[in-house]
Amino acid sequence: MINHMSTFMNDFDFFLFLIFVLVYSYRVVYIFVAFKAKRSKYCSVNDARLGKYAVIIPARNEARVVGQLIGSIKDQNYPQDLVDIYVVADNCTDNTAQVARAAGAIVRERFNRVQVGKGYALDYMLKVIERDYSANHYDGYFVFDADNLLEENYIFEMNKTFDQGYRVVTSYRNSKNYDQNWITAGYALWFMHEAEYINLPRMVLNTSCAISGTGFLVQAQLLKDHGGWIYHLLTEDIEFSVSQVIQGEKIGYCRNAMFYDEQPITFGQSWSQRLRWAKGFYQVLYKYGKDLLHGVVHGKSRFSCYDMVMTIMPAMLISWVGFVWNGFLGLALLFGEKQMFHISTSRGVGSLLWSYGFLFLIGLITTITEWKKIHCANWKKIMYVFTFPIFMFTYLPISIVALFKKIEWKPIAHTVVKSMDDLR
Repeated sequence: MINHMSTFMNDFDFFLFLIFVLVYSYRVVYIFVAFKAKRSKYCSVNDARLGKYAVIIPARNEARVVGQLIGSIKDQNYPQDLVDIYVVADNCTDNTAQVARAAGAIVRERFNRVQVGKGYALDYMLKVIERDYSANHYDGYFVFDADNLLEENYIFEMNKTFDQGYRVVTSYRNSKNYDQNWITAGYALWFMHEAEYINLPRMVLNTSCAISGTGFLVQAQLLKDHGGWIYHLLTEDIEFSVSQVIQGEKIGYCRNAMFYDEQPITFGQSWSQRLRWAKGFYQVLYKYGKDLLHGVVHGKSRFSCYDMVMTIMPAMLISWVGFVWNGFLGLALLFGEKQMFHISTSRGVGSLLWSYGFLFLIGLITTITEWKKIHCANWKKIMYVFTFPIFMFTYLPISIVALFKKIEWKPIAHTVVKSMDDLR
């Protein structure tokens, strides 16, 4: 009996491991590609045509931080007559609109309690621009959250990549409050990894990148052809990315364009935000999964479609299945066969340690290579490498709860008031 059960457990664990290896091994290749790309000397294009851009900032009760973002846009090493700033004060109950106007932005106030969320605010402002400012003839639209800050060469560098022919471009996402606690550091470290070890190799391999919430540029004509911003799931960024990949679009990545955003500080805020993300990924999978799978087999960009499938697939659920399987089986066997209980428990612990080690390695590699870009005391940089896997583990219960719970978009208050001078 024990031998048969042990064999079955071996086979099941190996099956889960094999699934992971088969579907995600390309991400390991990404790391090696990124290493090679980061050692190569970056060749900058200095004769790019200077485009004219509109910056759109959806803001809901962001009076504390929106002025600093607008200030960092006005401090850009880019002709100011080629950049217009638009703020949509969306369902605000504070003086966001007044602060944005005083800082030099064109502001529109929107009040709609039915169509709630960033996607609706974006679409509203796009229609305002098309109606009232079409004579400005913008080449593209930058999209930022109100808590963002831009390095002074951000628009200049993004313009270079845009001029290469990419109609959608994303950028390097850093953090304003990396050093605040293990939660903010967990977010920031993942976004850095995503930028340099997922989007950078995608760019090198000439496949499509993906936008991540904020800090991206979209060609004006592309949005006009689509009828505005038509993406309104809980994760409108990944919905937009998947939609573009299905249509054969290649999203570019500009690693020299760096911006900073604020990460949630408390675990409650983080839980709510990531629960929305997890639910949004399920929504995208449900809505676009069939078209993505079709693209994997018959599409113009098969690998990009496959990459997006792996991005939105609930990988954490596979981990959870293995962990729960060993845990519950162990508890069940505790009342029957103690030897099997010990075997099951040791397997569960072993799986947990292996996962911790893998995530620790990802955090370590990212911390070492991005060391100078992390605004944090050195001892904290080291400490947060050890807490990074714990932060990632918290996605496990989130991915389960998101399957069953009804979730609506809710704003997260931003309270970290910093300028670029403060970060420097």
